[in-house]
Amino acid sequence: MKLKKVFSVMLAAVMTLSLAACGSSGDGKTDKKGESKGGDTTLKVAIWDKNQEAGLKEIMDDFTEETGIKTDIQITPWKDYWTMLEAATTGGNMPDVFWMHSQQIGIYSEYDDILLDLTDKIEKSDVIDLENYNQDVVKLYQKDDGKQLGIPKDLDSAAVWYNKDMFDEAGIPYPTADWTWDDFREIAKKLTKADGSQYGLAMKPGSDQESWYGTIYAYGGKVISDDKKKSGFDDPKTIEACQVIENIIKDGSMPEYQTLADNETVALQEAGTVAMTFQGSWTAPELKQNDYLKEHIAIAPLPKGPEGAVSMCNGLAWSASAQGKHTDEAWQLIEYLGSKEAQQKQAELGVTMSAFEGTSDGWVKSYAELGYDMQPYLDMRENAVLYPYSKNTQAWYQEILQKMVSAWDGTKSMESVCKDIADDMNKKLAEE
Repeated sequence: MKLKKVFSVMLAAVMTLSLAACGSSGDGKTDKKGESKGGDTTLKVAIWDKNQEAGLKEIMDDFTEETGIKTDIQITPWKDYWTMLEAATTGGNMPDVFWMHSQQIGIYSEYDDILLDLTDKIEKSDVIDLENYNQDVVKLYQKDDGKQLGIPKDLDSAAVWYNKDMFDEAGIPYPTADWTWDDFREIAKKLTKADGSQYGLAMKPGSDQESWYGTIYAYGGKVISDDKKKSGFDDPKTIEACQVIENIIKDGSMPEYQTLADNETVALQEAGTVAMTFQGSWTAPELKQNDYLKEHIAIAPLPKGPEGAVSMCNGLAWSASAQGKHTDEAWQLIEYLGSKEAQQKQAELGVTMSAFEGTSDGWVKSYAELGYDMQPYLDMRENAVLYPYSKNTQAWYQEILQKMVSAWDGTKSMESVCKDIADDMNKKLAEE
């Protein structure tokens, strides 16, 4: 059952739970601001990326030392995370604090008393000033009535990972900020071997945020209209951009679709079978963990289209359950995680680039110590477009990924697929 339908049935129960759970269940001790000092309170914190666990635990240990409030990080992989959160929501057993995403906030914000309203708490805080964060991300987690349902955690971008040795072997100069999509196509051809042992590129329909979505905007197209009411996939510029990817597929510069479907692109690169991939900044911890990547991989900015090089960007938020027994303590944790101090440490530990403006240089420096130049990721944030969303993004987003398979495996032309997507997407948007 879809979350919207479940919530309509469960709303009365949720409101009852929220009334029963007002206030804190700590031991009554307070700090100088009158906030709970934790006592025996342990907050359940839900995330989906194990790569971030160690760094976030260190930051939360600092929080525990300062407040006495303990945290328990619980990891549910992305493919299961939203099923888990939906079940926990309808069952009245949500985590105290958790990651929220642009594709899901529209559904979760539709009902009161599910996500904790942080508006009044922010106004009273001497730590959180929403002006310090990327404003697009702030607004993502803000209802039309101005209620703030999340504090920005990070702001990502995309770049190209390329195999230096494969470039050297082919006699190809390393990419610069001036390379174009035409250059990229020709380089991918040259890096592809006829015997199938090496391909120039691995890109899949599900790599949308870090790769071909950005191509659409680099060619002046759109995924969705600014007012969120119309698909952009029937825009001639969007179709042109998608045909750039289609041509690379037709060149034979990528493995067959089934290989892409069965493997993550970074895994193919780790195996030494592809020369280039598009990776979001959230994948960066892989560079620390895999010896092959350490030896062979460097980072380049995205190729340019007629509108320049455009990266998609997205930012997660820290949100809290309005149903919880520890809402005071949950706010204290979110306030701490959103502080300049914690955001700087998040970057310096190499967890991810941060949402607090001016705190991400430490992320670049943390990888420079390992020999990686991550500046392209930071630079790509300067010409970034917010990841497309609407009130019920998942309704049309999953259709995009499914329909794009026909373009990737050659069953349909890219133009036909784009027009099919537009038709279906417009129907879904009309229902919102």
